[in-house]
Amino acid sequence: MPKIVGIDLGTTNSLVAIVEDGTPRVLPGRDGSMLVPSVIYFDEGGTTFVGNPAKEKMVERPRNTVFSIKRFMGKGTEDVREDLPLLPFEVAPESEHIIRLNIFGRDYTPPELSAFILRELKRNAETALGEEIKNAVITVPAYFNDAQRQATKDAGRIAGLDVLRIVNEPTAASLAYGLDKRKQGTIAVYDFGGGTFDISILKLKDGIFEVLSTSGDTHLGGDDIDEILMRLVLNDLSQRPDIHQLQAIRKAVNKAKEELSAADRADITVQELQYRRSLTREEFNKLIDPIIERTLRPCRQALQDAVLNPANIDEVVMVGGSTRIPLVRLRVQELFGRVPHTELNPDEVVALGAAVQADILAGSRRDMLLLDVTPLSLGIETMGGVMSKIIPRNSTIPASATEMFTTFIDGQTNVKIHVLQGERELVKDCRSLAQFDLKDIPPMPAGLPRIEVKFLIDADGILSVSAQEQRTNKHQSIEVKPTYGLTDEQVEQMILESFEYAEADISARLVIEARNEAETVLNATAKGIADEQYANLSEEEKAEIAAASARLREVMRTNDHEVIRQSIERLSNATLHLAELIMNAAISKALKDKRVREIQ
Repeated sequence: MPKIVGIDLGTTNSLVAIVEDGTPRVLPGRDGSMLVPSVIYFDEGGTTFVGNPAKEKMVERPRNTVFSIKRFMGKGTEDVREDLPLLPFEVAPESEHIIRLNIFGRDYTPPELSAFILRELKRNAETALGEEIKNAVITVPAYFNDAQRQATKDAGRIAGLDVLRIVNEPTAASLAYGLDKRKQGTIAVYDFGGGTFDISILKLKDGIFEVLSTSGDTHLGGDDIDEILMRLVLNDLSQRPDIHQLQAIRKAVNKAKEELSAADRADITVQELQYRRSLTREEFNKLIDPIIERTLRPCRQALQDAVLNPANIDEVVMVGGSTRIPLVRLRVQELFGRVPHTELNPDEVVALGAAVQADILAGSRRDMLLLDVTPLSLGIETMGGVMSKIIPRNSTIPASATEMFTTFIDGQTNVKIHVLQGERELVKDCRSLAQFDLKDIPPMPAGLPRIEVKFLIDADGILSVSAQEQRTNKHQSIEVKPTYGLTDEQVEQMILESFEYAEADISARLVIEARNEAETVLNATAKGIADEQYANLSEEEKAEIAAASARLREVMRTNDHEVIRQSIERLSNATLHLAELIMNAAISKALKDKRVREIQ
């Protein structure tokens, strides 16, 4: 059976993992790092870089370097208006229902941008495993709504992945911690990442993980702490910084935040502004305490929804990079009355759990079952703009529910079904997911038609709705494509574009890699020519090195990576004798005046 990987598509960093011989492990990237920063850089030539190479451009080229895109998944401009002043992105004017970032004259949606990160993870997995990867499990915050889950699946499709399952991050984390080894117990998973926060209460019994409740905030994370510190710096400045300086401030405060997890004091230093400020951990704690309190409110709500109190919790698990902050750990310990688990790397734990879920889907583990829940209530609009809930929040999924409705006006032949998600009582306070019409109902007195509305949520938490008039069997159904998402046609177009530009993208990457190698070889050649052993070469050898160097410099300006590599090989062969002379001289110098006994 083809391998299935687990992916943690994170706000700050992303990872890919696999289970081998029963043990999950994170797969490294080409640079050897387990973490792939969730950053995308576009250069003027149209080439895209993801991860560490892109992260290095955040200050130098902020306009065309995208980060924290997960915070924009499934959202419109009204949802993120407060964030925009501190971000360097150019938001396209038509970004009403879905955010679109304009880069070099082209608009990109969050699923499209996330697909760049997923493609990088896919390549890393294929390189590490030596085979093509087509199937994946992707994790999302437990509190992601229907629109955000659909956007994540769209991103996977654009990246060329069949997303077999969308798994809630806290559920994945509990698998990674091996809490399935317990026979039974109640577990709280506190997941505080770069851009999102979740709390889930799980009950474990005989290998079955049942999520009792979940709560959180999909727009609350370490980025919010960075923004508090950024505003602290901005208040000290006499004038508004430009976007390059703004990114330098972001980088500096993030560094100080990380240092304060281990030290009692850290400096915020922004060389571009000749700015420096010292910050103690006590000052830092006062600044971030309101953010941490915002995470504790959903914790209390989740306990209430599960009809539990903190004393009923057997284990507390900490997930996400922001849980490294000492005050976060202290406040969570105070709330639940027990020391939380922090043994595993909080950056890796969700990816490891996703790999375990992938292993379950692959059929390798038959002794475990995950029963997740839907984070928000689902229902329809009824007369007077009222939200009538059909599936309440924290219902175990997959789930289905049916309600009967009727008409309000005599002779009514058409019923509009307006699908909603949220906890408020009025339609105007809930999120609209979709609308469709049940048409051609025979005219009847008001209250006589019997209209059955059925909601079905699949294992990924994605919704489909059907309506049927029972007396006439008139039927209509829809798989909900939220207002804040992409249509199938848009997703298909992006997939086609990814195929269309794949060859050009790979070619551009090969040229850049060849140029980088050529630069390295030329620098090494220059050092060799400066060495005293160069004088021992024949005139013919010196002439060949000069000619090969000149040729390599000439072809470096072309876009033919094969010609560049041929020239690299020619120069390498021309300098082989010189390299041998330098090596022999170095060995002779090292062994001079040494006795045989000393060498042994």
